[in-house]
Amino acid sequence: MNTNTEEQLLIGSVDHENYDAITRHPSRNETGYIITPKSELKFVSSASAPLVVTFFLQYLLSVTTIYASGRLGAKELAAASLAVCTFNITGLAVYQGMATSLDSFCSQAYGSGKLTNVGLYFQRCSFMMLAITIFPLGFIWWFSGSILSLVVPDQELVEMTQLFLRINIFGTPGLLLFETGKRFLQAQHIYNAGTYVLLLVAPLNLFLNWILVWHPIYGLGFIGLPIAVGIVYWIISLLMLGYVVVVDGKKCWGGLEIEKAFINWRPMLQLAIPGLIMVEAEYLAFEVLTILSSSFGTASLAAQSIGANAGSLAFQLPFAVAVALSTRIGHFIGMEDVKSARIVTNLTIIFATSIAVLNASSIFFGRKWLATLFTDDDDVLEISTDILRLVAINQIGDAYNVIGAGVLRGQGRQRIGSILNMISYYVIALPVGYYLAFHVGLGLHGLWFGLIAGVATLALGEFICIYTSDWNRILIESRDRHD
Repeated sequence: MNTNTEEQLLIGSVDHENYDAITRHPSRNETGYIITPKSELKFVSSASAPLVVTFFLQYLLSVTTIYASGRLGAKELAAASLAVCTFNITGLAVYQGMATSLDSFCSQAYGSGKLTNVGLYFQRCSFMMLAITIFPLGFIWWFSGSILSLVVPDQELVEMTQLFLRINIFGTPGLLLFETGKRFLQAQHIYNAGTYVLLLVAPLNLFLNWILVWHPIYGLGFIGLPIAVGIVYWIISLLMLGYVVVVDGKKCWGGLEIEKAFINWRPMLQLAIPGLIMVEAEYLAFEVLTILSSSFGTASLAAQSIGANAGSLAFQLPFAVAVALSTRIGHFIGMEDVKSARIVTNLTIIFATSIAVLNASSIFFGRKWLATLFTDDDDVLEISTDILRLVAINQIGDAYNVIGAGVLRGQGRQRIGSILNMISYYVIALPVGYYLAFHVGLGLHGLWFGLIAGVATLALGEFICIYTSDWNRILIESRDRHD
């Protein structure tokens, strides 16, 4: 371990040039900046701001697709919604989950001064994700009709959904490169790239949907929806590449290393698979809740959808902070600077508490306004306004959960997070929710009570693991990972 770990330097209050120097050579003589809780609080907060915008804009891409489909008719809206939901579970969640391995690999490599390893890990993860896109994901999407017909009785709806997913396949490599590209740049503390890219693409996305979907002359109707999605996915990945080439990020690119990128996948898979489980467990749990809520009628199903959407919007804030924290902690682990890593880790309680209060109060006091954004049906408004109270309560545990998961990713402990997620959602949240909803008779409220219990358990488990961390073991595992 570095002998200067008790006097490590900070980066948070200096410019990128100085930051790079400190990251590679953590020596007091280089700068004289000391890492303090105040400076780290400032650094992580400033890094999180562009990430919030990035994740919100990316979330709006799928919202635009749903909006465009609604202009075509009820059947098209239903098919597009089902297709987007199916892709989010089988595609987006998989990409985001596996890409979390880079939160550990890239940030720790950058912190240790092995800059070109950041580029190598980006390539390795991208090729790994491309491989599973070809099979099994591409196979699932191409033959999705056979699977969906088991649960969806409307055959026309199934065929339209399958058509959407088939056309969408050609754009998925662009999406996965965007997800891994974000991590490649975030590891270098370049957080604005995704924001700039999506700010450019958001209006272009609207234009593409207008010209390809509902334009009176050039519009293609329903098939224009997945074509627009695919084009947007490739544009955002190419713009991200352009940012690296023209603006910043080249210092971690050592060239295309095909031979190295296709070997030694096992260490990365050991983090990618648990990361996938962490993300997928939450996605699937919410979909199960949506399916179960349909048992209580159309109004309850609509209210559940409103609650889930409100929760998804609120999720973007803690997730952005979690990314900044995981990158920061990963850097210090790479530098073998335990003292600084602990300082950042101790700040998580401040970030989690602040976000929990902000999100919970915003949804609770704005629940009537939020409900009217989605519907003007009186029955749905009444139920959703009530359910949003529970959504607000759930934000308290979820803020701690999301922030805690970010810390575990920075430490390279995705495996612990995956175990906690499986237990919390599938041993506590869903069984308790099902019992309260169907056996106690609490209906939709019971499902949310179960979810609140599961998320609270998950948050508590993560923070216990974080504050009992064996830092020596974390450092040893980090060294082994990059040897």
